[in-house]
Amino acid sequence: MPNTESARRALRKMERRRVRNRHQRSVLRTSVKKVRAAAAAVPAGTQTLAEAKSALMLAIKKIDQSAAKHLIHANKAARDKSRLTKLINKLGAAPAAPAAEAPAT
Repeated sequence: MPNTESARRALRKMERRRVRNRHQRSVLRTSVKKVRAAAAAVPAGTQTLAEAKSALMLAIKKIDQSAAKHLIHANKAARDKSRLTKLINKLGAAPAAPAAEAPAT
């Protein structure tokens, strides 16, 4: 337990911040899970690619907000956004046709 008045104040402040940070982190993780779930549902046909992209935009916004508040590191934010974007873009890409081989001359 804190002994001084300033330590008691600091403890109260840390508790308020902890609760706020837990909520923000939970919102962030939920938005990332929604993107992954939407990406998994697109091939199954239960969701459209547009819905997955809108979930991605919302997740990117939450990731940026979390990084701005120093809730997560900036590099983690960039890494998460990159991985989620790559996941959604892979869904939108049509299967590539095999390239025709050029005749040897």
